[in-house]
Amino acid sequence: MGVRLLWGVALCFLAVGLVHTGVTQTPKFLVKRMGEKAVLECLQDMDYERMFWYRQDPGLGLRLIYFSYDADNNDKGDIPEGYSVSRKKRERFSLILESASFTQTALYLCACSKATVLHSHSLPAQKESDLASA
Repeated sequence: MGVRLLWGVALCFLAVGLVHTGVTQTPKFLVKRMGEKAVLECLQDMDYERMFWYRQDPGLGLRLIYFSYDADNNDKGDIPEGYSVSRKKRERFSLILESASFTQTALYLCACSKATVLHSHSLPAQKESDLASA
């Protein structure tokens, strides 16, 4: 029987919770064998509607994996292949890697924000004067 080399997938995480910002990402570090399932959790206590999962590969910028408008309202980002998400409650957004692979070795970051609404500019209104002209 030959010796098998087991490849590990190291998933590194930024500890956003070190400074109290209302966002906590767990686990802080995670190493998985190829093919194993991995679940990353993002918790926020600010009641923000929008939550995001990003991935940063060595030497590259951030890329959006998935984002969520609110609980049970998720959408794919730029690189959703190999990932799924779950957001049953507003405060928790889970990123799931069903079958970890070496190509998924990266820094994973979670973020959240308030919903942004585009407002139209209101024109100033003028109220008629109650004073009679003299």
